[in-house]
Parts: sequence; C-alpha cells; structure tokens
Amino acid sequence: MSKPRPGDKQQPPREDGGPRGEELPAFCPPPASPLQALSMSELQQITDDISRLTIVHEIVLDSDFKLQAASFSPKSLENRVKETLHKAFWDSLEEQLSASPPDYTRAIQLLQEIKEGLLSLLLPRHHQLQSQIEEALDMELIRQEAEHGALDIRGLTTYVLGMMARLCAPIRDKEVQGLQSLTDPAQLLREIFRVLGLMKTDMLNFTVQSIRAHLQDHTIQYERKKFQELLDKLPNSLDHTREWLRKAAAEVSASSPQPPPHPAGGGTSPAADSSGTTVPSLTSVLNRGYMNLLCWQPGQKEYPETLFMDQARLQEVQVQVNQLTIIAAVLLVTSGMCGSTLFGSPGFVAKLKRVTKVLLEGLSSTRYEAALEDISDQVLQEVSRALAQLGYPAFTTDKCASLKGQIKSIAETGNAVRQVIGESLSLRLTQP
Repeated sequence: MSKPRPGDKQQPPREDGGPRGEELPAFCPPPASPLQALSMSELQQITDDISRLTIVHEIVLDSDFKLQAASFSPKSLENRVKETLHKAFWDSLEEQLSASPPDYTRAIQLLQEIKEGLLSLLLPRHHQLQSQIEEALDMELIRQEAEHGALDIRGLTTYVLGMMARLCAPIRDKEVQGLQSLTDPAQLLREIFRVLGLMKTDMLNFTVQSIRAHLQDHTIQYERKKFQELLDKLPNSLDHTREWLRKAAAEVSASSPQPPPHPAGGGTSPAADSSGTTVPSLTSVLNRGYMNLLCWQPGQKEYPETLFMDQARLQEVQVQVNQLTIIAAVLLVTSGMCGSTLFGSPGFVAKLKRVTKVLLEGLSSTRYEAALEDISDQVLQEVSRALAQLGYPAFTTDKCASLKGQIKSIAETGNAVRQVIGESLSLRLTQP
C-alpha cells in the first residue's frame, strides 16, 4: 500500500527508512505623533513583518492558498536578464563537462545545492535518510574524486534521482521518471535542479496546509500583536482608518433617532451619553463603514490601512453588490412595464436574470452605461418573445422606447429605482 506523500492534501509526506469565529476586538491606536526617522534596518524589519502578516492572513482566509515560483513577463527586462544569466551558466557547465579532462567546478556547485535541496525535503524525524544523503553526497569526497579524475557523475545523479522518486509528491512522479532517460550530464543536472525546485515548492505548500488549522486558532492573537507592534513603530500609520471610522460614526449618529426624554429619576439610557446625544454602537459603526467600502471610488480617497490585505476581496464583493443592484433594478423596471402576468410565466424571470448577469460579467461600474444599452435590447427581445408565446399584443413603439429608456437610465448614479434598491440592501446588511 502506497504511503502518503507531500503533495497529498492534509496528509504527511511519505517517508522511507482561541477558536476561530470571534471578531477582532476594536483597536485603539495611540495619539498621533511626529514620525521619527527610521533606519534602513528598521524599515526592512517593518517590511518583513508586514510580508509575514500578509502571508499568514492569506493562508487563513484562502483555503486554496499556494506558494508559486516567481515568474516574469516573457518580454520584461527581468526575464531577459534571468534567461541570459541562466544560459551563460548552463553553457559554461556543458563546456566544462565536455572538456578533456572534464572540469567539475560548476558540477560540484550544483551537487552541493542539490544535496541541500534534498535535505530540505526531509522532516525532523528522517534521521536515517539524512545520514544516507550526507554519506552519498559527501562533498569533501566528491571534491577529492574530481581532483583525481575519478568523479562518477552518472552514479551520483542516479542516486539523486532515486532519492527524488522516494520524496516527491505524486504529481511529480512522471517528471522524475522522465529524467532517467536523459544521458547528457549537463542537461540531466539542469533538469534535476528544475524538478527539485518544484518539489521544494510542493513541500512548502504541504507545510502551509498542515499548519493552516493551527493558524486559524491563533490568527486573532497573532494579528492583534503584530498590528500593535507596527503601530508602536509607526504611530501615524492609521490616519485613513481613523477617518473612515469617524465618517461612519457621524453617518450612524445622523441617521439614528434621538432618544426620548427621560422621566424624572429614570436614569440615563445606555443608548445616549450624559448630554442626551445618541451614541452609536461599535457594531453599527463597523457595519456602516463596510457598507461605505462597497461604494468606494478608486482614486478619490485612501483605503483604510487596516483593510489593505482584504482590499481585493472587498472590491470583489463591491462588484457583486453592484451587479446584484443592477439586476434587481432591471427586473423591477421590467415588471412595472410588463405586469405580474408576464412575470409569472415559467422561466421568464430566470431568463432575464441570466441575460443581465452575463452582460454585466467582468465589467467595472464605469462601463455599466454601455452594458445597460445591450441589456435593454436583450430584455426587449425577451419581453416580445414572451408576449407572442402567451398570445398578448406586442408593445407599441412608445412603450418599447420607454422600457429601453428606463433600463438605460439605471446607469445614472441618481436613478430613483437604483437608489431604492441600494438603500434596501444597505438597510439589510447594516442591521446589527
């Protein structure tokens, strides 16, 4: 029976030889103070801390999170430099191994890195495998053999391929097997180095999956601690977050009804301060703040610093909410023009939803006007087809123009139908 290996999800690699769900508490930063000059080492430390915090955050929230090998655009300067340097190295290796007598300088460097790569794939308990690799790839012995012209490159690569076959994830089995057919030593070393890099990435991703449950249990404490450490170093780093919350609190206070007068001796209501002014709850302020993010216009204001790591996710939600609002508005306008009889016909509403959603897919809010032009045409076609099937008279020219005009006007920011739906959605989402 085969043993689990590092490519299998939530299984250990094969070998031979506080609960999540609670919300992050409100965080009160210290008063803003002049930012002191930071040294390069301090800036680098802050960058590293943010990078680690971001990776942990992604691992916890994204169940499909995987590390990927760095890649550059084929036409980029970075890619051209990388390809030039790699070609120069591998060409030099081939020349050295083809010389008479062979020069093993670069080959020994590669064998050293291959040995380190194999060792990095082992778990702490793999003492026997570690000893085997250390003995088979004894770099001091390899250097002595190279000096006396007795280095057996083929024998060493055969051992390496066997060890790779034992340690690789199932997804790499065919690639490792394919290396056994290579006879040119330079090409073989190059391919071993490439596949070994993929195996190391597999092991990293296996490790990520293994520790994900542990991170989920401790991410709240970890993120709170790291945010506090970063705030201690950069006291002014949450200015945009403060402004975002102040705006939300002001909006909630303005929309909340004033508390009724208290009877004599009745005490003070918990919903008001000593002056009788309504004090918004933390939940209502956060709900309003997040709803404001769903209407965020890029370039107008800076995004709250505490939400940078989730900005892409929130913007995706924003797109979905906008699309949902447009679809609901199109259905409401069409229903008002067509009546309940037509809307009650089987599959009619579902077809309108599908048509509208397809035409909105992948579009930003700035392109809704053009999309609604096409949507109005498609809706009118579906309405005309349904009327004919049910035996109702077709719309007059004026009624067709009115339906198309009302649908196209949904793209306007101040459109009444769109505002009513948006307010209804906002009310539902902001309820504590």
